[in-house]
Amino acid sequence: MTKGLYIGTLIVFLIVFIVILISVIKSKKKKRMYKALDELEKEKNLLINVPVLSELSKVEALIKNNKLEEKYNAWKLKFDIIEKETIPYINDMLIEADFLVEKSSSKEVYKKIAEIEIKLAEIKTKVKKIMSEIKEITLSEEKNRATVIKLKSQYRNLKSKFESAKSDYEETTKTIELQFETIEKRFEEFEIVMEKKDYDEVIYVVKGLTEMLDHMSIVINEMPEIMLMGKSLIPKRTEDVSSEYIKLTREGYQLDYLNVEYNIVETEKKVSSIFDRVRVLNLEDVSFELKTILDYYDSLFNDFETEKLSRKYYEDGLKSFKKTIKHVYKVLTAFDEKLPEMKENYNITDDTFTSLELFKKELASIKKDYQKLMQLDNNHTFAFSKLNQELEIIALKLSKLHEKVNSLLQKVGNLHEDEQRARSQLEDIKLLLKQSKYQIRKNRLPIIPNNYYVELKEASDAIYEIQKELNKKPIDVDTLNIRVNTARDLAFKLHNTTATMVKHALLSEYAIVYGNRYRSSKPMIDEGLQKAENLFFEGEYKMSLDLSISTLDIVEPGIHKKILDYKK
Repeated sequence: MTKGLYIGTLIVFLIVFIVILISVIKSKKKKRMYKALDELEKEKNLLINVPVLSELSKVEALIKNNKLEEKYNAWKLKFDIIEKETIPYINDMLIEADFLVEKSSSKEVYKKIAEIEIKLAEIKTKVKKIMSEIKEITLSEEKNRATVIKLKSQYRNLKSKFESAKSDYEETTKTIELQFETIEKRFEEFEIVMEKKDYDEVIYVVKGLTEMLDHMSIVINEMPEIMLMGKSLIPKRTEDVSSEYIKLTREGYQLDYLNVEYNIVETEKKVSSIFDRVRVLNLEDVSFELKTILDYYDSLFNDFETEKLSRKYYEDGLKSFKKTIKHVYKVLTAFDEKLPEMKENYNITDDTFTSLELFKKELASIKKDYQKLMQLDNNHTFAFSKLNQELEIIALKLSKLHEKVNSLLQKVGNLHEDEQRARSQLEDIKLLLKQSKYQIRKNRLPIIPNNYYVELKEASDAIYEIQKELNKKPIDVDTLNIRVNTARDLAFKLHNTTATMVKHALLSEYAIVYGNRYRSSKPMIDEGLQKAENLFFEGEYKMSLDLSISTLDIVEPGIHKKILDYKK
């Protein structure tokens, strides 16, 4: 019973909550719609309060011609329609929307609000256009007066600048004065149309004055420079170019590729054509065109300087080329003559002969190119800049050939040097072997170990191999160098073995003799030294030295240092 009552109470509570929630939502929605309608009402009232009528009254006071009167009547009619027909229609739409809000027909309300917004936007556009057209008339006099005051100031400044430097304008002076007179007449015309209140015509007069003064500003500012370039700089530059061109041509320069004479004629025609426009004050692109002509003449002078430098480089290059080609020819000729003889003495490969033939062909080709170049030079066919370029190409080929010839010459020339060096080193190796043998004889070692005789034989055989290679005809220099390196290594090895063996023998002998003083009193020392002595006479000098030192170290610590001092 209690549970059923609880559920029933809960259901009633939920129903009441839902009803209240719906009511609150509808209330908020109505408030939003009323707020939107209030905003539209304010916007409509703002349109009504636009001061169109007060502006129209200003225009009415200015009417002095039919054209302005027609405009006034048209504006008044448009605003009357808005005020007496369109605004009331919007009022009705707002009332209708308000009624729909009360009926809670939100869909219809928002549709009506959209219609009102569109209508208000149309009215706003029309009113804005009417106000703009009206203000163009009401503010015309003040605006145009201000503009013309600035234009008159600009006119006075331009005329003052012109009068202060009239001579700079040369033949255009009269035309400029006439143009100033025309501008003065336009100022008078402005006063006439302003008096008539013909504001449409005023706009055209002010625009015309602005354009004329802008043009005159260009004329007054640019004309002196144009006259300087066209009447002074270009004629002087033309004269200098012609003079330099004639001088260089007489000195043997080939300058046809520059078309100087033709281009001078063409630039003179161009300047004449430009000044036909200048005389009627048409300055469009004039400064640019005249500067382009001056730049062209400057480039010609640069070309002349290039030709002068090219001639110097060309003549210096020819001297160097002739010297180099003479040297290469001399080397190749001598090489060609001596190569057969050298082949008898040295093992020269066929590649060397092939390379020599190729080098001779390359030299012949370079000579042929050089002869063609000389023919062009003698016929004055090419400019020095072109001749120098061709010479540089040929000189580069010759330089590469020179390097290859020197490389081959060095390679073959080294054969004889290698032979002489091998003979010299052979004597050094023999001397080294002789010194090793002398050391053995000098120190009278009791016995020579077998390994020493093995090294001695290897070194002697290697010397024999060198001698055998030197006696061959032709000599294989690569093999000879290998034999020399091998013999030198073996001789040094024998020399080091001899020095080490002699040192160990002498030190061992000294140690044994030194230790004899302890033999009678120290049986252990006697035994050790006896073994060392036996090793000494068996040729084991290193082992003998080590044993004798370690034995003596028992009775005399540090004996090793005394033995070394003896060696020193």
